[in-house]
Amino acid sequence: MAEAQTFDVEREAFFLYWTEKSAFKETYAGAMDTVVVEGQHLKPKGSDSKTVLVFMHPTGTMNLLPMPNALAAAGIPCLTCGSRYPHNDTALIMEKVILDLGHYIRYAKETLGYEKVILAGWSGGGSLSMFYQSQAENPTIEATPAGDPVDVVGAGLIPADAVLQLAAHVSRAIILTEWLDPAVADELDPEKRIKELDLYDPEAPNQPPYSQDFLETYRAAQIARSQRIDDWVREKLAHFKATGRENEEHCFVVYGTMADPRWLDLTVDPNDRKGPNWCFMGIPKTVNMMPAGLARFSSLRAWLSQWSYKESRADGPKCAAGIKAPFLVIDNSADDGCTPSHADRIYAGIGHDDKERHTIQGATHYYIGQPDKMGEAVKIIIDWLGRKNMLA
Repeated sequence: MAEAQTFDVEREAFFLYWTEKSAFKETYAGAMDTVVVEGQHLKPKGSDSKTVLVFMHPTGTMNLLPMPNALAAAGIPCLTCGSRYPHNDTALIMEKVILDLGHYIRYAKETLGYEKVILAGWSGGGSLSMFYQSQAENPTIEATPAGDPVDVVGAGLIPADAVLQLAAHVSRAIILTEWLDPAVADELDPEKRIKELDLYDPEAPNQPPYSQDFLETYRAAQIARSQRIDDWVREKLAHFKATGRENEEHCFVVYGTMADPRWLDLTVDPNDRKGPNWCFMGIPKTVNMMPAGLARFSSLRAWLSQWSYKESRADGPKCAAGIKAPFLVIDNSADDGCTPSHADRIYAGIGHDDKERHTIQGATHYYIGQPDKMGEAVKIIIDWLGRKNMLA
């Protein structure tokens, strides 16, 4: 394949469905005990590649993301895959998302006929891909953190041939905890705030640049808040079970989910990102309470599975430790969402030496308006796949 060649791309929408027994319905409408997921197959016209890259995020859809479209235009087929929880992670269970991903992998190999299937873990898809691969190589899970049955062991997940980590973060639970606002003193009233921990109070005693002592105190307070929510969630679930209502749920609001010192102090996890007072979703103080904030709305079971610092199993570096497949890690030096420590932790967590890391200088999280940076990343991916004999 000529490196400079550009392909026209066919975009084929498809859906998969299967039967999956559940004690209660988690997603809106449709047939009981039936799961339906939707994706797109980005096919380079004239390419005879037997290798496909699979992009999937726990809740986002990646059909228009720059990276898979650029790779397809460079001759590498891609699947962009939606989970059973598209654009709504209120009830999302990570253990069930990896079952969804397993159906896409099987479809790619058995229906589409691809010989090499590569997990392309972009952003929040990074930890998902590592969670999937760890369970595909060594399945152990038979229940969710809340105790509901989920047969990952018996699902027959097919391991991917390689794992890419592209502008990825370590996990939904860890990144939420690092963004969680520990100044929230009352989960029901976010106006009640702890002044000493309030990043957004101009009269607070701690101002940027932050001292190491303050950062340690702050991070400990974030974890403590996450664990208080854990305790409350466990109490609610225990109450439902004790009163014969074990299949019932309770949804709640998590206030204050974009209060990371990184966004106000560029010396914290430094890179070339825009700022201070900026994150990939805008002004952090606004994002902290806006409806579209991370984990704003959650069910009890979803909190434990995807957001709990202690309980969530989708911890990328921990999952990576036991994965045998080769890894390519690419991070962006101007990323204002996934800062360098995420790639550092992912790369350090990989338990073997068949791994490689590259940093795209000046690239932002989405490469928006940066076709040259996108092209650089695409070349690295294609070169690595070639050297690993993954371009079937």
